[in-house]
Order: sequence, then structure tokens, then C-alpha cells
Amino acid sequence: MFGPREVPLLFERSQPGKRAADLPPLDVPPADPVALYGEALVRTTPPLLPEVSEPELVRHYTALSRRNYGVDTGFYPLGSCTMKYNPKINEDLARLDGFVRIHPLAPVETVQGALELLHRLEAALREITGMDAVSLLPAAGSHGELVGLKIIAAYHRARGERRRKVLVPDSAHGTNPASAAMAGFEAVSVPSDARGLVDLDAYRAALGPDVAAVMLTNPNTLGLFETDILAIVEAAHAAGALVYYDGANLNAILGKSRPGDMGFDVVHVNVHKTFSTPHGGGGPGAGPVGVKAHLEPYLPIPRVVAEKRPDGSVFYRLSEDHPHSIGRVRGFAGSFGVLVRAYAYIRALGAEGLRQVAEDAVLAANYVLSRLKDVYDVPYGGLVKHEFVLSGRRQKARGVRTLDIAKRLMDYGFHPPTIYFPLIVEEALMIEPTETESKETLDAFIAAMRAIAEEAERDPALVRSAPHTTPVGRLDEAKAARQPVLVWRPDRS
Repeated sequence: MFGPREVPLLFERSQPGKRAADLPPLDVPPADPVALYGEALVRTTPPLLPEVSEPELVRHYTALSRRNYGVDTGFYPLGSCTMKYNPKINEDLARLDGFVRIHPLAPVETVQGALELLHRLEAALREITGMDAVSLLPAAGSHGELVGLKIIAAYHRARGERRRKVLVPDSAHGTNPASAAMAGFEAVSVPSDARGLVDLDAYRAALGPDVAAVMLTNPNTLGLFETDILAIVEAAHAAGALVYYDGANLNAILGKSRPGDMGFDVVHVNVHKTFSTPHGGGGPGAGPVGVKAHLEPYLPIPRVVAEKRPDGSVFYRLSEDHPHSIGRVRGFAGSFGVLVRAYAYIRALGAEGLRQVAEDAVLAANYVLSRLKDVYDVPYGGLVKHEFVLSGRRQKARGVRTLDIAKRLMDYGFHPPTIYFPLIVEEALMIEPTETESKETLDAFIAAMRAIAEEAERDPALVRSAPHTTPVGRLDEAKAARQPVLVWRPDRS
């Protein structure tokens, strides 16, 4: 039997002559690869592939799947990521033949149902966010940020204004200043005050005729609602700037408050977080962008348009007749499967259900915080929304860093929370329970975190050397990032 750290590579199981499948004899004349592709593109030696039996092949990939940690196998307390369980019914709906067996270049007459769904999803997101128009095209939250900032740039350009700065709180997601730079702006950091909120005096001082936009998420990355949000928006508009809402934390306010009602001009929505699609590992994703009416002409193309026909029916089409649009930002009509899941999620829950999502997420976050604040430092007090940030400063004094706590948590069977973010918190641990976890799961996580705090006092070396039970132990992470081994070679020991 192989132990958890001794599972051999598939190449190490390989034996010459083994086969996982037998193909029938060739019943057509064999092709001449040299004639088809040219001698330079034809192999002179067979590819180096493992030779194993079918059971060995199946067991290998089954074993790999069991090593993968996902939201279907355990709790994901990743702050700011909203890694929640996703209803399987939405997966089934996204796989209906009428959705999955269509082509993006199919004639619009043949995909009326798909286009109607997109049109209805736009309407739902307008209502949820308080915006006047929505584009479903952006492929991720960060892509939505870039699209939103391109829209803002087009708006100022049309007014003959050259504004080059974007104000970003120092607690913001890292994609905010990155998106601003990619859109051609200069990102200017605004400090937080002692409450963990935007420092109003510093913010007002940073505003001026060269500021194009202010990027905020509310609640912010500390899980705190910006109590001065109306004053922040009013000051920005008075200076001629627009206000952008980073929708990464929308899970906290569903049905309770809307960015449009707060005065935001642009918002992106991570539907792959808030509205059902599993994410992580690079995708898939979708980051629809909503805007107020004065920015609607600049939305990207194509746009889903509904036309009323003389017989009373509605015909849906993709329109590119928008002369002030920022243009195309991706191919076709968006990440369609992701958008189907989002629509199914919204329709299944309805207004009351979406409100309960926010209520349960906020309840879970405050419950876990209340059970951990006596053993970990809490840098900013008060009630939080959907997530909260602890500090490992107390444990650091015993020689245990936040990274060590995260590694040790894996021994207890939990995925670590987000660590070292936001940057304004020393030894940060950012935790988001979401609304989908049971009290029993939260209690088990709390017990593990409290046990690790106790271990840090009693036996710091145990925590510093964690993890002890995972397939891979403590890695040299800098070397792994800089010198990754991506290809197996026969001479590798």
C-alpha cells in the first residue's frame, strides 16, 4: 500500500506493452503523414506516454480526484472570494440541450430562447443593482472593472475632459489599481481611518479636476459597511468624477441595499461568485457591468435588443448599432453557461430568497467572529457584513506566522482562509463563511481555529512545521513559484 505521500506517478507505473484500450483493425487505407504535413512535422519517434492497463488508468485519475479540495468536499472560508456551495439543479439547467447544443454563430431566429434568457437576466441585474442598463459581456470581475473604466474614460473623453487619476482605497482588491493602470489611468491610494473606513479628509483632499473616478466596494474588504458612502459619492460627483462599485462583495447586501441607490455610476457583478457558478482554478467566470443612463451609450457591443412585432410577439437580436460604444470586449455574447446558472439561481430564490442570502451570510460571519475574537486580534471592531479580518499578531509574538496558521488548518481538514490581505492589516486572516454552511460546519471550523491558537501558545514548533497530514508537506514556495517542474522526464529521479 502506498501512503498518502508515496503515490507513484503514472509514468512510474508504466510497463512496456500494457494497453488501456484496443482499437479495431484499420478498415480504410492508412494516411501518409509525410504527404499530409511534410517531413519536418512528422515524428521520428513515438510520443513518450505511460503504458498502463485500464484499471490502473482509472485508479490513477480517481486517486487524483480525491486529492482535489473543492466546495463539494469541504468548507472554503476564503475571504473576498465568496466560495459557496452551488445548487446542482443549476448545473442541470445549464446542460439542457437547448442551451448547450447551440452555436454562437447560429442564426438569431434559431436561438430566441437563449437571447430571451440573456435579456431577462439583464433586467434582473438592473433591479438587483439599481442600474439603468447592463452588459453581460465581461468574462470576469477584473474584466468588468476594465470595461467599466473604459466606459468612464469614454464618458470623460466625450465631454472634452482629460482626467487621468482614479482614487482607490488602500484596502481595495488588488485588481482595482491594476485595472485602472490597464485602462490608462494613474491609481492613487486613499488611506483608511481608525475605523477601517475611507478617511474622508484624505479622500476629499485627493479629489480634483484630474480625477476621473473613485473605485469602491461596499462593504469593503474588511467586511465593514462604508457609513459615509453618500458623502463619498456626493463629493466625487461634485468634483466631476464618477463612482465605480466593485461588486465582489455583493453577496453581503443582496436585497438590502443597491449600489445604484448609493449613487454609484458603474458596477460590476461577479455572477460566478454571488449567483451560483463554481469558480476558482481559472474559471469559468462572468462579470456583467451595469451603468446609469448617462453611461448607457458607451456599453460594449453586441447588445441584446428586444423588438416588438406587429403581431405582439417579441423578437430578440444582437445589435451592434451603437456608435458611442467602447466596442467589443470579447467574442460573441458572453460566458453563456455561466449566465444560465446565474439566471436559474435568481429565479429560484426570488426577492425574498436573495435577501435571505445576505442575512444568512452576515449572520454566519458575525457568529464566527464572535467565537474567535478572544483568541485572535481583531484590528477593527464592530459588526461586520459577510466577512471579517483577524490578525495573527498575538501568535506572531510566539513565533507563529499567519502562514503557519493557514498550513496547520489543513491538518484539521479545512481549506485555509485568505491570508495577508487586505494589506493594511498585519498578519491578516480574511474569513468569509458564506450563507451555505451549517452551524455544525462553522462550529468545527471555530474549534480548529481555537485549537491552533492554543497550539501556538503551547507548542509553536508544531504549527510552524505544519501541515503534517496532507499529501504534500511544507513546500519551499518561493522555489516552487520560480522553478516549477512542469514536465516529467525519464532521467528525473
